[in-house]
Amino acid sequence: MIVVAALYQFVELPNYQELRSSIKAFCEVQGIKGTLLLASEGINGTIAGSRVAIDAVVEYLKKIGPFQNLEYKESEAKTMPFMRLKIKLKKEIVTLGVDAADPRQMVGSYVAPNDWNELISRSDVITVDTRNDYEVMLGTFKGAVNPKTATFKDFVEYTEKNLMQHKDKTIAMYCTGGIRCERSTSYLKAKGFKEVYHLKGGILKYLEEIPEEKSLWEGECFVFDQRVAVKHGLELGSYDMCYGCRMPINDEDKASEYFLEGVHCPHCYESHNDKHYARVKERHKQVQLAKAKRQKHIGDVSETRPIASRG
Repeated sequence: MIVVAALYQFVELPNYQELRSSIKAFCEVQGIKGTLLLASEGINGTIAGSRVAIDAVVEYLKKIGPFQNLEYKESEAKTMPFMRLKIKLKKEIVTLGVDAADPRQMVGSYVAPNDWNELISRSDVITVDTRNDYEVMLGTFKGAVNPKTATFKDFVEYTEKNLMQHKDKTIAMYCTGGIRCERSTSYLKAKGFKEVYHLKGGILKYLEEIPEEKSLWEGECFVFDQRVAVKHGLELGSYDMCYGCRMPINDEDKASEYFLEGVHCPHCYESHNDKHYARVKERHKQVQLAKAKRQKHIGDVSETRPIASRG
């Protein structure tokens, strides 16, 4: 069984560029795959490996940097959900593009999963899903507002147009693992919002801790690896991924006349030119040949976000 560890921490990290090579070398020795982002404001990412390897990496991070307070959660996968290891240097570990939104200075109030249902069931609370539209499509909390953003950066425009008139209201926000809410609640506080709350540990922690019969979550939760989605108990979800556009697809999508395995789906069949489709078809052909030989092929694993979310 593979352990999948999602982690982040906003912390002063002036030597983040120097840490890259040592973290990469240590992870490679441990056989770790996945992505870690480093910036002057901290660390963020999801990695996967054996139980021993993940424990070793977490201990190593705490040894070489100020990462004693990592926000950390685990799930499991039957097979390795990543093909490569990437350690990237970034300006922000989650990109909103607003200097005032600094979680090291201020954030909203954390709400534990056990207290979340009570908060979002209140009639005076506006519950906002801070994720992007393709993520909300798979599942969301009952009664939550979908901002219909294509990228997290769009949340700034959404706030200006739709939330500013509610500055005196109680706002409850959530995201996949918690990090986007660190940034978005910090942004709302900087804009003068008084009562801002966010789900500690995100949807993943909620689905891990809250029994399905007591849950207000409806659907599945998109994750950024080959599993595509998880459900209550963090069990594997029912979605696959289109390798033409990286969008999650269900059985209805795959039954569509616009679905061609490994090439396009109803979301993207008209979005690309012949050159793109020729390249994708060739990749799918090579993937199938590799499977027939019981070999791995780099094109068989998606590590990128859906095309609609890039930028």
